[in-house]
Amino acid sequence: MLTYLTSAIFTSLLLLLVSTKSKGDEVSVIPNPSLSPSDIDLLEFPLNLEYLEAEFFLWGSLGYGLDMVAPNLAAGGPPPIGGKKANLDPVTRDIILQFAYQEVGHLRAIKRTVKGFPRPLLDISADNFAKIINNAMKYPLYPPFDPYANGLNFLIASYIIPYVGLTGYVGANPKLQSAQAKRLVAGLLGVESAQDAVIRALLHERASLKVQPYDITVADFTNRISDLRNDIGKQGLKDEGLIVPLELGAEGKISGNVIAGDRDSVAYDRSPEEILRIVYGTGSESIPGGFLPWGGDGQIARSYTFGKY
Repeated sequence: MLTYLTSAIFTSLLLLLVSTKSKGDEVSVIPNPSLSPSDIDLLEFPLNLEYLEAEFFLWGSLGYGLDMVAPNLAAGGPPPIGGKKANLDPVTRDIILQFAYQEVGHLRAIKRTVKGFPRPLLDISADNFAKIINNAMKYPLYPPFDPYANGLNFLIASYIIPYVGLTGYVGANPKLQSAQAKRLVAGLLGVESAQDAVIRALLHERASLKVQPYDITVADFTNRISDLRNDIGKQGLKDEGLIVPLELGAEGKISGNVIAGDRDSVAYDRSPEEILRIVYGTGSESIPGGFLPWGGDGQIARSYTFGKY
């Protein structure tokens, strides 16, 4: 009887372990019932940005994306448009590859906490980045900007993405109710902030360097990109390039701006509406485009297309 009981317990435990595993190393966890509907929505929304970062960094460093690295996280979503391996020097490639795997972890961490959604359609093509840069410059560059052409171009293109997610996490944190959700967002924010700081530091080293074949410095690229995000975000100054007027620098005493922050050097925040206006590139949370041609997923993003959140 004891042997039978022990065997039954062991079998039950084994089945339980197997039931929590899916293909690969992803663990399927039933969402915590203590999470409020608003917490669930706020945790699911940044998946749109995390998918974007994961795919861009994976393709740039490896020449392939989630469908090869972690197909279960992509969950059958459409493959991204235009991803390809970038012509990166060894140091830049190593950094971008680290970022890529970090983003895979972020996707897993979120989807272990809430159900989430499959990867949305993403446009990470050179053409899309060229359009963004042209909008930032307010005139078309020739030849068109290509993020995959070299390491410097890829870093400039990378400047476009993580900071947006960073400000979104800052904006979401005070709206969260549960300790579990706050802990997750704090952890994600810490790594996203570090990624942005590394990108900015690498670009700051070359702030005065002119990007070839354009007569435009690295600092000018970052300033124009930040100005564009401020414009289409429509909520004032929440973005700053690498060189700013003295009054916008830390304590109003320096124009170097390796880390962006408000007058007290506190990180800026953005709402989901602002995030969508920026990643769509349309200045409207209800008009998809840009990095998300079919729009974002999750309750918050969908509500601006099919009804107010």
